[in-house]
Parts: sequence; structure tokens; C-alpha cells
Amino acid sequence: MNTKYIDLINQTFDFPQEEFKLQEYKLRFHDIDLTALIETYQAPLKFTYLPQISNNIKRAKKWFADAIVENNYKGEYHYCYCTKSSHFKHVLDEALKNDIHIETSSAFDINIVESLKKEGKIANETYVLSNGFKRAQYITNIARLINNGHKKCIPIIDNYEELDLLSKEIDGQFNVGIRIASEEEPKFEFYTSRLGIGYKNIVPFYNKQIKENKKVNLKMLHFFINTGIRDNAYYWNELTKCLKVYTSLKKICPTLDSLNIGGGFPIKNSLAFEFDYAYMVDEIVNQIKIACEEAEVDVPNIFTEFGSFTVGESGGAIYEVLYQKQQNDREKWNMINSSFITTLPDTWAINKRFIMLPINRWNDSYERVLLGGLTCDSDDYYNSEQHMNAIYLPKYAKEKPLYIGFFNIGAYQESIGGFGGLQHCLIPSPKHILINKDQDGKITTKLFSEQQTSNDFLKLLGYEDENMPAKKQKSKIKNIINSL
Repeated sequence: MNTKYIDLINQTFDFPQEEFKLQEYKLRFHDIDLTALIETYQAPLKFTYLPQISNNIKRAKKWFADAIVENNYKGEYHYCYCTKSSHFKHVLDEALKNDIHIETSSAFDINIVESLKKEGKIANETYVLSNGFKRAQYITNIARLINNGHKKCIPIIDNYEELDLLSKEIDGQFNVGIRIASEEEPKFEFYTSRLGIGYKNIVPFYNKQIKENKKVNLKMLHFFINTGIRDNAYYWNELTKCLKVYTSLKKICPTLDSLNIGGGFPIKNSLAFEFDYAYMVDEIVNQIKIACEEAEVDVPNIFTEFGSFTVGESGGAIYEVLYQKQQNDREKWNMINSSFITTLPDTWAINKRFIMLPINRWNDSYERVLLGGLTCDSDDYYNSEQHMNAIYLPKYAKEKPLYIGFFNIGAYQESIGGFGGLQHCLIPSPKHILINKDQDGKITTKLFSEQQTSNDFLKLLGYEDENMPAKKQKSKIKNIINSL
């Protein structure tokens, strides 16, 4: 009888896959020995496999390069990384190895850009596309970057006031883009995105505030929809409307030469995931070319802002199943040694699915379970795996430790969960490991951050002085007295 966990996977999916394979019934991810990782660092832990960031950038650049050749497209392609997906330095350092550009979304992003410029990771030739709703500090930081010589910083206008605010602080001429407020899918609670300027208002806005403004050049039109790039009628309809705005603007604005189609490439969220990236890229390039030819205008340079696609598939988390609770005749709860709310907030906030697989015991019998986190919150659970909203794992046995991994979690989870900050029910953030390859292709690991301690939480909560060891407390008092 086929009753082992490995039988279930083989019957349900094509397995092994490019990034997943077994060795002695233990899971390997990109040939990383996850069992050895657990033995070295203990669970719970998170990890970032840095080479996958470069792999995905190279894949996307090749798809666009091939599509440009196939369609005899006369414009250029520029890959931008959407920094809000993960601001960590190790992520930016890896991404910037690949001749890419940057998209920012808030004031402090500019400080990160300036820090990377000092290190030589970003140059004046690097495009910095500044998106988002811009208030005083963001405006000031953008202006400082441009005034210091970074002319390829292009603020993307989000509302009617921003152009005047930028003009007051930027010396000399500067380039801008305009974001289209796309219309959302019918299932949304609202009709139009809060970001950007409506389709019908963009040409009038250009005529009123930019056309005769000798200080400002319109270089880019920005288009993005919340549901991302999908092969469905809604996406193609919105892209068509965007292209109509672009061609109308191009006829009256000779400086306009770039179209930013945003981000939105999906990432693998189950072993059954299928998405024809090359086809989508080819069709997008083809549709842009057709629209421009029909309107008799030059095709634009194409920009993308891939965030989740860049970094998402590099991340993983490993937990240990601590205990099993039989709550009724049908429901078994496997309790993990961490929390979904704190470490994978997208699983409960937006019901996002990630690939979930056991690390060990693939040759054991399996059972249907629910996964519960450690907090006392009723929402701290995960049950949306690929098996029709059910989760199957090797049978729980107290004497046989079971480890489970969540994969492709590298985008947003750390920032939304509040890395290094307070966590729900004071559940500590797990340790984080950076995984790389050396020049010989050998896997290397490095501890990026330790698991949070009680002292970390006490300091954040204002208890530091009350819980400071007596010797340290006396030393602090002495320093205060000496400074008087």
C-alpha cells in the first residue's frame, strides 16, 4: 500500500522539482542540507538563500531580452528592484550585483540609496524611481539626492500637489513620471486605486502643470494593478487603457520615452504552480509595440519593479512540531515552536499560501492535521496548503521529532512582522541565517541575527533600568553623576 508521505507527494505532484529533492528521505532546498542547518542552528529559524535573488533577476532580464529580439522592439528594458519587499542590506547587495535599478516608496529609502552610493553599490547612472505618496521628508530627501547629482532619480507623481513641492526644493531641471490610478477588479471594495492620477485626468494634468513648465520634463508613465501580472481579461484590458494614455501623451510630450509596468510577477506558492513567464513578457512587449505602431509613436523604454519576484523565492522558515492536540474526532492540531502571526504575517493577514513541506520523515505514514502557533490568538494557525485546504504531514510521534519548512517567504514577512521589534504575545523572532555559495560552488552559512531574548523585549517595553544587573546599574549611576 502507498501510505507513506513520499507516496502522497509523488501521486499528487511532479516530484522532485528544480529546487526540491530528497536525500535519504530528507528534504533539500537548492541542494541545501536542511537537516544539517537544523543541527547547526536549531529550529525555529529563518534563512535567506542569496543566490536565488540573482537567479530570478537573470531569468527576468533574459525573458525581456528574448522578447525584444523576437518582436524587433526598438526600446530598452530596465529591471528595478522594489525595495519595500525587503530593505535588508544583504538583499540589496546581492540584487545590485546584476546591473539593476531601484524603486523607492518612502523617505528613509533615499537614505538607504545614499548609503549604497557611498559604498559604490549605486552610481549616478542607476535609476532611482521614487513612488508613493510624498510628504515633506520624502520630498526633501528626493530633492537632496537630485541636487547632489543623481539626475536619474525620477519622482513618480502621485497627486496634484507633489510637482509644486518638488519644484520648490530641487535646483534646476528634473525629470518626473506620472502614476496611473488603475481601476480595480470588480471584487474589490473600491473601484479605483488610491495611488496615482485617474486615466482621464493625466493628459489635462500634463497640459496644466508640466507642458509649459521649463523646469520639469515628463519622462515616464507608471502603470500597476494590485492583482499583478496575470493572463486574464482584466490585466490585458487595463494594460490597453494604459497604452492609450501613453500614446496620447507621447503625441504632445516629446520628452516622454518610458513606460513603467510595475511589478506583480507571481512566485511559486505550491508544488503545482504553473506560470508561463516567457509568454507573458513576450505578449506584453508585443502589445506595447502594436499600440504604438497604431498610434504612430515611438515605442517606450520598458521598466519593471519586481519586488516579491526578486526576493520572495530566496526565503524560508523551519519550525519543529512540539506537540499534537486532538481537539475532537476529526481535528488534530500540530503545535509549532513559533507563531504564524509573528513570523509569517501574510498567512493570516491576507490568507497567503506558501509552500509547506516536512524536512524529515518522508518515509513515514501521513495524517491530516491543522497547524497552530504559540500565541493565544485564535487566528494563529495555518491551513491553506495546496491539498484542498488540508495539510498532510508525517504522523506525529513524540519520540520522533518532526520539522516542517515554509518556502518562498522572502518578501515582506520581516518588515510586516516587525523585525527586531515587539511580537504578539512576546513570541521571539527566530534566528536568521544567510546562505550563499563560495567561488567553488560550496554552500556557506552565516548567522545574521540571533533569536530575540527577554532582554530585547524588556528594553523595547521600557523595563531596561528596572531589570539591569546591579553592577551595570551602579556603573550607569556613576556615569550620570560624573557628567553633572
